[in-house]
Amino acid sequence: MQKGMHTDREHCVRAVQSKDARFDGWFFTAVLTTRIYCRPSCPGVPPKPENMTFLPSAAACQQAGFRACKRCRPDTSPGSPEWNRRADLVARAMRLIADGTVDREGVPGLAARLGYSTRQIERQLLAELGAGPQALARAQRAQTARLLIETTGLPMADIAFAAGFSSIRTFNDTVREVFALTPTELRARAPRRSVHNGALSLRLPFRAPLNPDNLFGHLAATAVPGVEEWRDGAYRRTLRLPYGHGIVALTPAPDHIACRLTLSDLRDLTVAISRCRRLLDLDADPAAVDDQLRADPLLAPLVDKAPGRRVPRTVDEAEFAVRAVLGQQVSTAAARTHAARLVTAHGDPVEDPEGGLTHLFPTPEALAAVDPESLAMPRTRRTTLTTLVGRLADHSLHLGVESDWAAARAQLLALPGFGPWTADVIAMRALGDPDAFLPTDLGVRRAAQELGLPSTPAALTARAAAWRPWRAYAVQYLWATDSHPINILPV
Repeated sequence: MQKGMHTDREHCVRAVQSKDARFDGWFFTAVLTTRIYCRPSCPGVPPKPENMTFLPSAAACQQAGFRACKRCRPDTSPGSPEWNRRADLVARAMRLIADGTVDREGVPGLAARLGYSTRQIERQLLAELGAGPQALARAQRAQTARLLIETTGLPMADIAFAAGFSSIRTFNDTVREVFALTPTELRARAPRRSVHNGALSLRLPFRAPLNPDNLFGHLAATAVPGVEEWRDGAYRRTLRLPYGHGIVALTPAPDHIACRLTLSDLRDLTVAISRCRRLLDLDADPAAVDDQLRADPLLAPLVDKAPGRRVPRTVDEAEFAVRAVLGQQVSTAAARTHAARLVTAHGDPVEDPEGGLTHLFPTPEALAAVDPESLAMPRTRRTTLTTLVGRLADHSLHLGVESDWAAARAQLLALPGFGPWTADVIAMRALGDPDAFLPTDLGVRRAAQELGLPSTPAALTARAAAWRPWRAYAVQYLWATDSHPINILPV
């Protein structure tokens, strides 16, 4: 499936007729006779091909006057893999919209973050997605409103505010237009769900297959005490969010990720969900990734043995960059110890009645104010850390969902103590570059040697050219040949 594939009518019709869930989120089927729009895997009887038209986004469907199907709920499809695979303007804009930037800062704020004019942003989004940033943000607000309507007992006025609507009237009109039901009717149709200690219980969809072993194993094995933990079959962590903070518990299930969120401010729901999806790489296209890697006969057995590996990512790019520096040339246990000291001394405390989470990870501003002499680490790494947090704190270096991967990598490599491994692991796990590669990594080189791949960095990089643009996923398969705890789903 490629960019603009909603224009490939033949492929879209085949996907709809076969109810192929792999294409959910890639495009939407608008039915001309019923004026509804569906995901490709809708369980209903497929419409006649002549009654189908295909659009690239839910927002485009809504703008064209179609309402969401009540059976397949297309608004809950996984996101398009395009926004995680690409680093161009449209992809970066979509990542920012998913992170709630338009709701918080408006379209001018979105344009300012990207360094383009609002007119340029509007033009490119309209050309590719059939909708501008306001319409795309509106579609997201509608989805958030539906989640709150169906999973909480909150008053509708509170839901309207939390979902980002400017007025109750706009909230009512949007819900009625998108779902062909009033908010009250939506709530009446929803199954009753229990609320546990004030937490919201959600289901995060993904494209199958998804192998949870290295994904949750990595997060659990590297968890920073106080900020993260593995408890009762779930990865739990604290979240620093635009309006407050939160605690999330994420549990792998066969066909979804169970997500339990506790938020200090419900306006953070959309961004919290977006960051959890990025953390677990849930919008990936495993079929495309695995098909490409299987083409290498030495990687094929690894892929066939455990398909659907994801790249474990982060909910906070600056936090991960700090942790990458702390992990330079030390064991996983030592890196956790260094990070835990910083958390205890400089993190913001939070209450967690369900477990052992105690703090938010310190902000770059808090770490920039730390006396360097108090840091128990070699002087060179101390200089690397203090330079990094200083640049992050004064905003001369910004790491975010909108970052240009190549430009950010160049900025990181210009910092003292930053070599290719540190820059690329940040590009891979913090910035989300699916093609970031770690040819100097000891685990990668050891796995390559055991498989009969070239083990020197230059030769391995040359061989890995055939794995592009999915080399970050190849790293996961290579790492998984080891018995390290990062590859084992905790019990």
